[in-house]
Amino acid sequence: MNAISSSDSSPPPGPPKGRGRNPRGQGERLRGEILEATLRLLNELGDDEALSMRAVSREVGIAATSVYIHFADKDELVVAALERCHNDLIRDLDQAEASAVDPVGRLRARLHFLGTWVHANGGLYKVLHESDLNKRMHLAFKEELNSRSREAVQRCMDAGLAPPDDAAAVALDLRAAVHGAVSLRVNSPGNEFPPLEDQIDRFLVKLVGVTLPA
Repeated sequence: MNAISSSDSSPPPGPPKGRGRNPRGQGERLRGEILEATLRLLNELGDDEALSMRAVSREVGIAATSVYIHFADKDELVVAALERCHNDLIRDLDQAEASAVDPVGRLRARLHFLGTWVHANGGLYKVLHESDLNKRMHLAFKEELNSRSREAVQRCMDAGLAPPDDAAAVALDLRAAVHGAVSLRVNSPGNEFPPLEDQIDRFLVKLVGVTLPA
């Protein structure tokens, strides 16, 4: 796809051919399609500044005016798309965690899945965690991901599988290490790195103090 200019924000004169109006009562469906298209483009671009409302409308096959009916501006659209992405990620992380039988296994499965997700969604990861949007706006929904990490570490400590400590501080160290590891892979894809799963396991042993199975 060609580069998309963020300055291209004026609505086109009318809807493109090939798609009619959604039947009455399907506004929520169209909103969902707009969010999904936005996520696809953000993952491709890896930069919310390179996104335009016109590009989103073309991706869905509607007029840009139809996008503005649901979202007042690009920031509102991007934040709504990232919140949907975040909620889907939380759901998938919880499912991955549920596949393990003990707190250490659940924390480990959670982090391993996160590495898999970032590998497939590097562009979204950059917008979600490294974009200027994070400096301009407080993305409150991201706090849930942080609290889930802290709770996972606390469960390991409560079960006697990790040394007693300040779970919030340990979880912050762990998040910093994991985010650094995945960010290196996203931003320097040509470099050689050890398997992320092995690196995450070392973080769990050294930072959380757990013992992993051989």
